Amino acid sequence: MKKLIALLAAASATTLGGCATVMNGTHTSYETDTRPAHATVKFSNGQTCTTPCKLEFRRKDHLRADISLPGYKPTYVLIQSKLGGATFGNVIAGGIIGGVVDASNGASNRLSPSPLIVRLAPEGSPGGAVLLDKKGAVVKTVKAHNDSVRTALSKSLGPRLAGLEGNDPE
Repeated sequence: MKKLIALLAAASATTLGGCATVMNGTHTSYETDTRPAHATVKFSNGQTCTTPCKLEFRRKDHLRADISLPGYKPTYVLIQSKLGGATFGNVIAGGIIGGVVDASNGASNRLSPSPLIVRLAPEGSPGGAVLLDKKGAVVKTVKAHNDSVRTALSKSLGPRLAGLEGNDPE
């Protein structure tokens, strides 16, 4: 009887995948906005939009968003795929197999910052672009954010896209 229960548990975990895979899926809706609006955003995965916009991205991919708007300094934001806080619970609920499935397909990850809201700096102004929260308050400068994740993301994006090589705008 114990062997039958163990076999059924293993089969269901394999069939259903991890808990996050079932609950979240491997893609997420990602919102991007700028102040002022109508900026062009080109993501490193090839997708482009005009703000405000919403696109679907894979949860496990780090990205770079290049943002431009006439009259404003061009900038870019590094978007990090981070392990979500519920990962430990997924391992408990879905077992080791569920945890492995969720980790391998990125279902337990989230993209950060999310949503991406950037206040652009006008051409000729002394400062740079800043990240805003949902209420419009300044979180930090784009440069400070990029500097905090640049090294980690350079392994997957490559040193050029991560801003370690060349003269990228910030």
